[in-house]
Amino acid sequence: MKRFRALLNITSVRLSLAYTIVFGLFAVVLIAYTTIDTSRLLRHQTQQIVNDEIQALSAIYGGGSLSRFIRVIENRSRAPGASLYLIADASGRIIAGNVSDLEPGVLNQTGWTEQPFRYEGFGSAHGPDRQAIARVFELPGGLRALIGRDLGEPDRFRLIARRSLIVALVMMVLLGTITWLFVGRRALKRIDSVSQSTKRIMAGDLNERLSMSGSGDEFDRLSGSLNQLLGRMAQLDEGLKQVSDNIAHDLKTPLTRLRNKAEQTLTGDPDKTGYKQAMADIIAESDILIRTFDALLMITRVEAGSHAGNFAIFDLAAVVSDVHELYEPSADEAGVDFSISIPGPIEIRGNRELMGQALANLTDNAIKYATDSGTGNPQVVIGVNIENKTAEIKVADNGPGIAEEDRERVKERFVRLDKSRSKPGTGLGLSLVDAVARLHNGRLNLGVNNPGLVATITIPVAAGQ
Repeated sequence: MKRFRALLNITSVRLSLAYTIVFGLFAVVLIAYTTIDTSRLLRHQTQQIVNDEIQALSAIYGGGSLSRFIRVIENRSRAPGASLYLIADASGRIIAGNVSDLEPGVLNQTGWTEQPFRYEGFGSAHGPDRQAIARVFELPGGLRALIGRDLGEPDRFRLIARRSLIVALVMMVLLGTITWLFVGRRALKRIDSVSQSTKRIMAGDLNERLSMSGSGDEFDRLSGSLNQLLGRMAQLDEGLKQVSDNIAHDLKTPLTRLRNKAEQTLTGDPDKTGYKQAMADIIAESDILIRTFDALLMITRVEAGSHAGNFAIFDLAAVVSDVHELYEPSADEAGVDFSISIPGPIEIRGNRELMGQALANLTDNAIKYATDSGTGNPQVVIGVNIENKTAEIKVADNGPGIAEEDRERVKERFVRLDKSRSKPGTGLGLSLVDAVARLHNGRLNLGVNNPGLVATITIPVAAGQ
């Protein structure tokens, strides 16, 4: 009993059992309806045959000789496949026909018999314990005639229907069992595989993935979605670890400088001017720390998708123009030739402020490093164009560029190349740009500008663009 209850706890077993019961009831109702309706039709046809037989005999008799009518009955009763014929006297003694014995009381009332009756006929065609329906009517001289039809054909049909029902139920049970064995158990194996994988994931193995059969069914689609979720979780977890490690290493230096500056001020000779300068230095270092934490907070929010709810359609070309206008004075002051190339309005769906911040970061880096070009003619160009329903924003400079092996690494948080250590910054600018691009279903690519660097953000354009 416990084992049976355990089986009922399996979803595939319950489904197979439910389908078997439902289809079994349907088969019972269908076969029962067919049997009853067909039996009624056969009975009606039987009555019609008897009525036609009586009309034919009435035409032959026609009020003529009774002896002639008896001879006709005798002749018809001996024909192959004949109906039931019987003529009996007032005492019930059989005078003519093909019925040798009859259930008592059948001849007592004229008309159609209310229920099928048992009879015994002559020969193998009408053996004992056969059933029939008949119509009884009176003849002159107190005689009674019975004309009817055997119910063997309807009985055989009901027997066939009963056997068909039994076979159908047995087949449904067998098919239900086979379905569970071959389909249900396969589904259970896949569920067990998912369960084992989730246990390993819960144990801390975020690299574990749910298995896929490659059939593209519901299990594969669900496993694929969960694998994407796990990949995203692993990426965020790795990012969190990197942030924690980078904070521990990269923020230690400015915090140490703050402490040393405060300690030198306290241990040195009291001087108002010295105190002011020390406080100014401390405030400057604090501002750097605040900007670093603000950048980290923004990157975290972008990667978490918290800004996705503020998406709207906006003109990317207008954002590029605003960034150019904002940084043009800084470029002129640094002696950088700063220009833009915009073909016309380009509408995308996203967050205007984040996109402006990303372009500002790229532009600031380009102006900063273009001054190291060594050509005496530093240049920065921002270009926007559309390729295959994708907007491409390119920020190019003619500075020293980035080596190919370092182009993916510089997108990580706090990563600064050795030649960039002398430049102000936190190493978070490209990380923010990469996060903003991914939030907009795009990506950030870093390439060579011969000479210099070209940073390209690719983003899908709005529908209808």
